[in-house]
Amino acid sequence: MQVVQIEELDKKRVRVLLEDGYSFPLYKGESRKYGLQEGEELTREQFQEIRQEILIKRARKRTMHLLERMDRTENQLRTKLKQGFYPEDVIEDAIGYVKGYHYVDDLRYAQNYVRCHRDSKSRRMIQMQLQGKGVSREYIWQALEEEYGQESEREQILAWVRKKEYSARSADLREKQRMYRFLMRRGFSSNDILYVLEHLT
Repeated sequence: MQVVQIEELDKKRVRVLLEDGYSFPLYKGESRKYGLQEGEELTREQFQEIRQEILIKRARKRTMHLLERMDRTENQLRTKLKQGFYPEDVIEDAIGYVKGYHYVDDLRYAQNYVRCHRDSKSRRMIQMQLQGKGVSREYIWQALEEEYGQESEREQILAWVRKKEYSARSADLREKQRMYRFLMRRGFSSNDILYVLEHLT
């Protein structure tokens, strides 16, 4: 297979583009070691060696390093590896590797996230943020159900209102507005907030 382009990524790395569209990152020293040049052939043996001995090992190590610092979703790991210009098949191998050891588990991530944020954010906001992190709807729903059970958004709002010792009877307009803004920042819906403030306090 022919090397179509060798693109400089930074001072240390290049991206090698092959004629079939496959591309991968290498350190410049590695590129020189294999004698890679634009317009020259890369043998099947060289390609397999680069893929197995460099790319796969490096991507697995990178994925493990990312998980050492903090728990991440599959989607977050994929994004990080794509930013490193790893090819799709190498990314899949790295994800499969850490999943095999249960180092990445989106359900566990969702459960921990809900548990950590339920006292500071609404159920709806937590759901949106987990979706933004690429967690499946099924896992989000399961984590929310485990943590909240049948507790409604209005019950959550009421708990916050009581915690803040707010009373509709004694609150003036300014206090009501302050409480309303506080609850909005936590992601509760306007309708639910107004209902609780007007009918349940």
